[in-house]
Order: sequence, then structure tokens, then C-alpha cells
Amino acid sequence: VSMTLEMPFKDNFDLPDPLYGWSPERSKYLAFRLPRRTSQPDSPAQAGEVRESARGEGRSLMPQLVLVRHGQSQWNLENRFTGWWDVDLSEQGVAEARAAGKLLKERGFGFDRCFTSVLTRAIRTLHLMLHELDSLWLPVAKDWHLNERHYGGLTGLNKQEMIDKVGADQVKIWRRSFDIPPPPLDAGSPYQLAGDRRYAGVPIPQTESLKDTIGRVLPYYDAEIAPALLRGERVMVSAHGNSLRALEKHLSNVADADIVGLEIPTGQPIVYELNDDLSVRDRYYLSER
Repeated sequence: VSMTLEMPFKDNFDLPDPLYGWSPERSKYLAFRLPRRTSQPDSPAQAGEVRESARGEGRSLMPQLVLVRHGQSQWNLENRFTGWWDVDLSEQGVAEARAAGKLLKERGFGFDRCFTSVLTRAIRTLHLMLHELDSLWLPVAKDWHLNERHYGGLTGLNKQEMIDKVGADQVKIWRRSFDIPPPPLDAGSPYQLAGDRRYAGVPIPQTESLKDTIGRVLPYYDAEIAPALLRGERVMVSAHGNSLRALEKHLSNVADADIVGLEIPTGQPIVYELNDDLSVRDRYYLSER
């Protein structure tokens, strides 16, 4: 059995990221065939126990995962490559995060656990949403595995200026290829993170492809996020374009060649309704329902 999954696809890669004021009318779409896995939980009795526990605690009867890309950052506004550099939200980004939280509340969403990166723009987006949900008390795990892709030597550079300097084709390869990373960050770059306390003991990359990013995000999902979902918890993840692409690729079974074209708009909650075995029942933008 399969279902059609529609994903916004921004084919004009040299426009500033994200596509502000995103709406279905302003986006193009790629339609993927999303297979529904037919596997069942190892133990129906255990699945039943989880559902009963969830019902008693007011949680959803099926696992539910909400993904949100952080609101517009200051460097999104300035059209600069950001990656692991810690940039705050713009005024518009703050408004987007608050609007996302209000929408979640209006639609009756509640959560049991949240996950985010160690970057301010994602953390602050989560806090603003939780404030609107009257849920700032919820447990939140912050982890570098959910960070944005590291843009290496492109960090801090203006995207249009790079296109003018090296050509649109080269920049497109760096930005949209699956397994080709940008040039590494120079040892003397002001954007080196070796002295940042949040990365103590972390093998900080000097550049990453989307494939590299997926390679660190998915093990974290399997170790931390999936177990929470299997316990029947309602989970929200506030993260970044590429770390969320990694999750979408896994959950929606998107091919390598297609995932690079998936554009995730800022501040738009994506809802995954899951079966007991975490296969996908439905996936949609909350603003469209």
C-alpha cells in the first residue's frame, strides 16, 4: 500500500533561504510515493499496554511527531551561509515561532517531550512555541547531533556573492548535492568552534555534506527520539533545514536524489502521525489542515 506525499520544492536555489511567506500557492511540489510499512509491533500486548498508559495520561493513542524548522534567523535575512555558527532569530523569526505555537495550541496539540539542537535559533524557536502552549515546563533535550549541516568554508559568506564569484553551478553543487561537502573551514577562520564550551569533547566537523548530516542525525533519532515515540509520548523537534531533511528522509523513505530538493519552510509545523511500529500513517503541514 502506498500514499502520495507532497513536499514543497524550491527550484530556484539562489533565492534567499528560507522562502519567506511560504504558501502552497508560492511553492512547487514534488510528489513521492511513500510506502506504508506493514510490519507490526513485536508484541501486540506491549503495544496495547503503551496505548492504555497513553490514554490514562491524556496522551495520543498513536505516536505523534511534530517537526519545526526554526524561525527566520538574522543570517537567513542577510542571505548568508550559517551552519553551526550560532545566530539568533530575526524579528520575523520570533513572530514565526510565536505563530507556530499559537497554531499548535489552536489545533489542540500537546506534547510530552521535546528535542532541539544546541544552536540559539532552534532553542529560542522551541521556547517561544512552548510559551504559547503554556508548556515551558516540558523536558527538553538539547544535542549537537540535531545541529544544522556544517557549511565549512562557506560559513558567514553571502550566497549571492558566492554565486557571482564561483558561478551558480558550483554553489548549487555545494548546497544541493547529497554527498559533496563544501570546502573545509580554514584553520584561522573566525568561525572555528574549538573553544566553544558546548562542543567540549565533540568531534567538530570542518565541513559536511547532507549525507554526513544524516549520518549523525539518524543514530540520535534511533537512540533518543524513537524510544520516546514508542512509549506513546507526543514529541516535538525544533531543528534546522538539513537535520530535519535527515528525519524526513528516514520517516518518509525519500530517495537520496530527491531529498536534496526538499525545502522546509521556517516556522511551519510538520505533523507525522505514526503507527505503533513508527511507520507513517500521515504527514502534513499543520497550516493546511
